[in-house]
Amino acid sequence: MPVFRLGRFADQGDGGNREKFESLPDERQEAIVNAGVELFGRNDYKNASTDAIARKAGISKGLLFFYFKNKKEFYLYLMERLMDKMTDLVVDDGFYEIDDFFELMEYSAHKKKDVFEKMSPFMLDFSIRAFYPEHKDIKDTMDGWTQAQVDLMFSRFFKNVRFDRFRDDVSPRRVLDMLIWMADGYLHQQRCLKKPIDIDALMDEFAEWCAMLKAYAYKEEYR
Repeated sequence: MPVFRLGRFADQGDGGNREKFESLPDERQEAIVNAGVELFGRNDYKNASTDAIARKAGISKGLLFFYFKNKKEFYLYLMERLMDKMTDLVVDDGFYEIDDFFELMEYSAHKKKDVFEKMSPFMLDFSIRAFYPEHKDIKDTMDGWTQAQVDLMFSRFFKNVRFDRFRDDVSPRRVLDMLIWMADGYLHQQRCLKKPIDIDALMDEFAEWCAMLKAYAYKEEYR
């Protein structure tokens, strides 16, 4: 099965030594990555201390900045790495056996839920903070990158979907956007209310959105 990599950050610099980082033993890499995910998950970007990340990882701050030239480069690397890992785990053999748009969306959602539950307990918090960036150093970069991922996702991962099931006046891409907007609205509301994200509740909501949009978007014989 081919593994697709999502788009890289356009302003991800080459001033660090990422190749040397990725030549480290896996356990050393994971210790540094997990420390970053935890500290960026517990704190917003501004208040995530690189000193604390280095201590958590068992390395010096100087060594962290040897591998990654600054805080921003390390943060963007974490986002790329976690998105790649998510893609590897979600886009499996079963993924490409599904030709129904809404079944594929629900399959992907539940696979992502499994990944969040099995990986770092801070991964969900890190991901949510990353998709709602507030600090000026990363906001424009993350906002632009996030939108670009939707374009890549649609072109690469929906190749086996039967779009002929959609009504002629309904755009599948528009339906994908609508599902993303609904999930975005749900997460935004929970954050505004300062409520923790209940991923099981989100899955229930997502299933209802898929059923509602399927009834709207599909030709009658495919509903």
